[in-house]
Amino acid sequence: MNIKRNDNVRVIAGKDRGKEGKVTQVFPEKGKVVVEGANRAFKHVRANRQGGAGQKLEFFSPLSASNVLLVCPKCAKPTRTGLLTHRGPDGKPKKVRTCKKCGEAIE
Repeated sequence: MNIKRNDNVRVIAGKDRGKEGKVTQVFPEKGKVVVEGANRAFKHVRANRQGGAGQKLEFFSPLSASNVLLVCPKCAKPTRTGLLTHRGPDGKPKKVRTCKKCGEAIE
């Protein structure tokens, strides 16, 4: 999965298409991400004692990672990502995500 926590993404499919937000959680084994401000849901909680008030809790439910695109910090456009291997100063190879539109490294 090429999306990580704190990445800015744009939703490209579903009821929240076009919204942008920050990724707060990633579930790589399920292929899902939670985006702040997208896919809002409510959970109704019953009152736990008589005469008490119930609650309506708001939360952002996970989206499929295929329904979001990473927004490049350099060109500010939603883009696909590629992987390049660079050698660091110590000579060890390191994989770096790159923007397919402008070619800049993302990180």
